[in-house]
Amino acid sequence: MQASSVTIGGGVATAANNGRVTPKPLRLSAGDWVEVRSASEILATLDDRGRLDGLPFTPEMLQYCGHRYRVLKSAHKTCDTIKSYRLRAMPNAVHLDQLRCDGAAHDGCQARCLLFWNASWLKPVSSGANAERPISASGDDGDFLATAGIENLQRNTRIPPGIREEGDADVYSCQATALLDASTPLRWRDPRHYLRDLTSRNVGIVTFVRYVALAAFRIFWRWFARDPKYPYVPGTGPASQPTAPLNLQPGDLVRVRSRDEIFRTLTPGRTNHGLWFDVEMEPLCGKVCKVLARVDHIVDEKTGKMIRMKRDCIILEEGTCGGCLSRDRLFCPRQIYSYWREAWLERV
Repeated sequence: MQASSVTIGGGVATAANNGRVTPKPLRLSAGDWVEVRSASEILATLDDRGRLDGLPFTPEMLQYCGHRYRVLKSAHKTCDTIKSYRLRAMPNAVHLDQLRCDGAAHDGCQARCLLFWNASWLKPVSSGANAERPISASGDDGDFLATAGIENLQRNTRIPPGIREEGDADVYSCQATALLDASTPLRWRDPRHYLRDLTSRNVGIVTFVRYVALAAFRIFWRWFARDPKYPYVPGTGPASQPTAPLNLQPGDLVRVRSRDEIFRTLTPGRTNHGLWFDVEMEPLCGKVCKVLARVDHIVDEKTGKMIRMKRDCIILEEGTCGGCLSRDRLFCPRQIYSYWREAWLERV
């Protein structure tokens, strides 16, 4: 017997998939313009956990419905920050131009993650003109906001008490904590995702050649020097040391200290009071940057629990991971903000 079907928002809902929309493939590249579908259209694609292909649609994303944005990067691959710190495949998603999670539905989490958008939540447009169509208070979108749809999205930001360990405080669910559900393992040696980096315009040819050559040299050096941790050079400082607080605030200008100065504040494990100094942060050494924010609390992607920062933690406007220097994560487009100690910065 053939299942009955109905077209909804450019896809097809059938009895076989419990009435949810079967997404139509939409191949997007960096620089393309898209319009975020209405809330009601997006709701029609979601399962009872508020997800499509394992990827949550969060309440923080509702404010962007009906507006047009440029595709920043194809998210055909991303990095696993939960277990392996290696690449994962997510073939039907993109990042839109600096649309980051504001944490409003997750008790103000300050991680500012770049949002993932399943291509089924978007539709292509021929012009970059911004169509200002905010979510309506009436009609389809208004009905959606007034009913169980928005309540279900809000409810799915927390893991139910019966699932989390007894006695635990809130355990949060978001795109970062659900990353493994929304992606599949990807071998760094597979050439196809590097080709997609080029064809999607995520990476220009000059950048591609430069960092592929650098990655090849580092592979050779790890073998030649018998140094499996290279380029993660150990720090040269003591396990802990006192630092003078700068009390940096958003908008302050700072100069990132030299690599040698920073390494003198790091343990052999490249940490300062538990905060990791990543190889992707090294290109900012010696440069002047602007403080974006102080970070007090973030959702731990591994556990879903809220982490409260015990010491100073700073993010810089220019301080996102470039995905060009890390091992096994070449050309990751996720652009995660790095966290800085004040000991690694000086006022301008």
